[in-house]
Amino acid sequence: MVRASQNDGLTLVLFGGSGDLAGRMLLPALYHLEHDRLLPDRLRIVLAGRNVAQGPASRTAVRTSLDTYIAASDFDAQSWQRFSQRIEGCVFDAADDGPAAHLASCLDQVRDDIRIFYFATPPSLYAPICQILRQAGLNRPCDRVVMEKPIGHDVASSRQINGAVGETFAESSIFRIDHYLGKEAVQNLLALRFANFMFEPLWNARGIRQIQITVAESDGVGGRGGYYNTTGALRDMLQNHMLQLLCLVAMEPPVSMRADDVRDEKVKVLRSLSPIMGTAVENLTVRGQYVPGNIGGKHVPGFAEDSGGEAPATETFVALRAGIDNWRWAGVPFFLRTGKRMPHRYTEIYIEFHPLPHSIFVGSGSDAISPNQLIIRLQPEETIRLTMMNKVPGLDTGGFRLKELALNLNWSEAFQPMRRRIAYERLFLDLFDGNPTLFVRRDEIDAAWGWIDGIVEGWHARAQTPLPYPAGTPGPRAAIALPARFGHRWHG
Repeated sequence: MVRASQNDGLTLVLFGGSGDLAGRMLLPALYHLEHDRLLPDRLRIVLAGRNVAQGPASRTAVRTSLDTYIAASDFDAQSWQRFSQRIEGCVFDAADDGPAAHLASCLDQVRDDIRIFYFATPPSLYAPICQILRQAGLNRPCDRVVMEKPIGHDVASSRQINGAVGETFAESSIFRIDHYLGKEAVQNLLALRFANFMFEPLWNARGIRQIQITVAESDGVGGRGGYYNTTGALRDMLQNHMLQLLCLVAMEPPVSMRADDVRDEKVKVLRSLSPIMGTAVENLTVRGQYVPGNIGGKHVPGFAEDSGGEAPATETFVALRAGIDNWRWAGVPFFLRTGKRMPHRYTEIYIEFHPLPHSIFVGSGSDAISPNQLIIRLQPEETIRLTMMNKVPGLDTGGFRLKELALNLNWSEAFQPMRRRIAYERLFLDLFDGNPTLFVRRDEIDAAWGWIDGIVEGWHARAQTPLPYPAGTPGPRAAIALPARFGHRWHG
């Protein structure tokens, strides 16, 4: 793959350019990069789609979208003037006759540009669009394609889509986006682990007792009921974002920060996951589906109403206990849970170290000595907390009195004043530079889907249907009991 320099011409083609993802995330991210003067000088942005406006109307539509999705304080007239000059529209429908010739004519103004084709569309359109690009001769070795995850709904469909795209573009030119990898706090996991020696001697089964990853959402499925009916929380969130977080927590130190060195270690983690299949799904997993309840004192509907009056066997909540079969993590439980209509929205990685083998402070009137905990919050705030036992200040005839306190690193406080960036901003910069480190390789996708497919097949074989939980609660009661069966409890 050819890497671009600041002087190279780049054309970013956003298929689905008038859609929700483009309006809500992609265009605001690109605008913020323009505001910070981080976009390549010779970048133009082509919005392609059935309902895309053309000419000045395309810029008006983008301005309306930005007014909706970015803060008024972040808008700057000069930045918008520069940004608007990059934008043009191209009406494109993969189902029409002759879309290849029409697309080629839209992109023919600057023939020597490196073209980046961003599929902000349903995965079912990835293969047809690639076929059109191939017919139009728009798949040169220097061109790139970007695909949003999740790709497919199981390993077979994922391989089919990836295979179709692979017939048009080389693997080195394919960038699979998981936007979680663009979050500052997620990237900071690499810095936390591999730029601080103090953690490495303890970052294994000898030092760590359990690890939990939670992605809790207070919203329901909203307008995505139809999508969720065919997907569910396991495929949508756990296969997608949460396994990426698991990889970054559990991976071995890579040889370097080069893309394949990092991604090689992530694949090893996925291939080391203990299979959850057959009868094991009953002991190691819990499925749930929210029913009507209350959040913040307001009544909210259940999934059946949100999804159009039907409530198929679709989970909006999943919790499971995973294990990694290698020397570093043998015997350490990894508890993962995610759900819609939870009491609060937050994403957290919780790491509990082993307790002291013996305390010399027995009978001193102290708090019970708690194991050290490392708590990494990814949203809504970005913080790292390390809990430690400390002596209570003052004089006491009873001797040492201890209390648990936390060392805090808060990004918003430590790096003021800084705007909290959209995750796509980092990913766009790497995409323009041709750096695939934070993008997902094809063998990662295969390994993740292979593990998830075993769980789905086990659910079907055991007829394990989702358990109801009222909106505003932390999931089914069986989920609360899941870590307790292994001597643990959920954090938070």
